Amino acid sequence: MLIHYHLDAFTLVIICSIMLGVSNGQLRVGFYSETCPTAESIVQRVVQNEFSSNPQQAPRVLRLFFHDCFVEGCDGSILLGQFGVGERGALPNLGLNGFDVINKAKEQLEAACPGVVSCADVVSLAARDAIALTGGPNYEVPTGRRDGRISETSLAKDIPVAEDSIELLKSKFNGKGISEEDFVLLSAGGHSIGTVACFFVQRRVYNFTENGGSDPAIDPQLLPQLKSKCPQGGNIDARVPLDWSTETTFDDQILRNIRNGFAVLSSDARLNDDSITKRVLDFYIASDNSSSFKADFGKAMVKMGNIGVKTGSDGEIRRVCNAIN
Repeated sequence: MLIHYHLDAFTLVIICSIMLGVSNGQLRVGFYSETCPTAESIVQRVVQNEFSSNPQQAPRVLRLFFHDCFVEGCDGSILLGQFGVGERGALPNLGLNGFDVINKAKEQLEAACPGVVSCADVVSLAARDAIALTGGPNYEVPTGRRDGRISETSLAKDIPVAEDSIELLKSKFNGKGISEEDFVLLSAGGHSIGTVACFFVQRRVYNFTENGGSDPAIDPQLLPQLKSKCPQGGNIDARVPLDWSTETTFDDQILRNIRNGFAVLSSDARLNDDSITKRVLDFYIASDNSSSFKADFGKAMVKMGNIGVKTGSDGEIRRVCNAIN
């Protein structure tokens, strides 16, 4: 009975976390229904076309959303400037891609509705559409964000990175108003698709311990594959799948990978070390309900999309996404 009681209590925590979350009353679904009624369909079409040409565009756009929202809020600041400048000069952002998808969508939006749709909203909508194209949830995105005017490398210091401890990771997400439950959903779901540069796995494979050993959490079957893909002294820009089993499909297999030692990133593996985050993993794995994981991930994405948004008279609506007006 005691075990059953704790399970029910934790289930309640999960449900409450999903229902509450961060909110901003000035964002709303259908914000552009009158000022630019084709806005969402334009973004969707561009993402679809780009995905058809290169499926890797989906995880690229999803990463842009995460990295944008963690610095100055979801205000499109990650789009400003060029490679190595501003936020894009921060180490965790050096491998970001997918900017061309956002720029193409913005160009078409400006042709249809000049000066109406923000780049920040384009990123949020494109992330949703990218997830849906890979089998993930097709959730509604509240819009009405405005674009920020500041992009500085120093402001990106709090972006979660692969080598962060689990306590630091939780602290960084909590600092943005994201609960531990949603942190697990966002981290695992965000890494369900796409690849990562060998640069971000080298230490875990070759230098995790003081004597140069590998992370003991890596399953013995995965370790030689990681070493083959990312040989010591090899190309640090080579890519390795984040989800070895279903790289191009958004699903809950990533949860089992993490539990069973097949996580590629150290930050994912650490989710299985902490009692709170491990409970979240176990909750979704035990429920054996992929649709629940997907739906809750969509809700967590909406919460993240509300971080530090600029609305009303704050910010601006950029004419092009890589420069302020």
